[in-house]
Amino acid sequence: MNHPLKRHEALKPLSKDHHHGLLLCWKIREGKKKEVAPERIKSYTDFFYRSQLIPHFKFEEEEIFVLLGEDHPLVKRAMTEHSRLHHLFGESDNIERALSEIEKELEDHIRFEERVLFNELQQEASLDQLENLKNKEEEVETPDPDAWEDKFWLKQN
Repeated sequence: MNHPLKRHEALKPLSKDHHHGLLLCWKIREGKKKEVAPERIKSYTDFFYRSQLIPHFKFEEEEIFVLLGEDHPLVKRAMTEHSRLHHLFGESDNIERALSEIEKELEDHIRFEERVLFNELQQEASLDQLENLKNKEEEVETPDPDAWEDKFWLKQN
């Protein structure tokens, strides 16, 4: 079993993004439980995707994955999962199915990055490389993922 290492400071902002991603999965599940119209959930997932995931994936692909190299099997897996998630978020024909797949695949992807890929990165990257990431991550600003008026996931009155 892969026990998580103590997370390096430079990776903590990414882990915080991952926490928000897991909350997105929970919000999708809550919306479905409450029988919220799939279009309402999709509106929020579209906002989340544009404002949170696109910049997050871009940062990982340009700054994180290069530290292990594009031929590294864990990087290849992460890139394939990013591509699959981009496709799912762009799905507009079968929204309910896409939401179900996003909820499952995003959660699996985040768990993989947190438990496997980040541990590998911390073992393989130099301290200088990790320190250099800190400054770059702070440059990426994204809106609050809860800056959304229709909080369909909360208790209905």
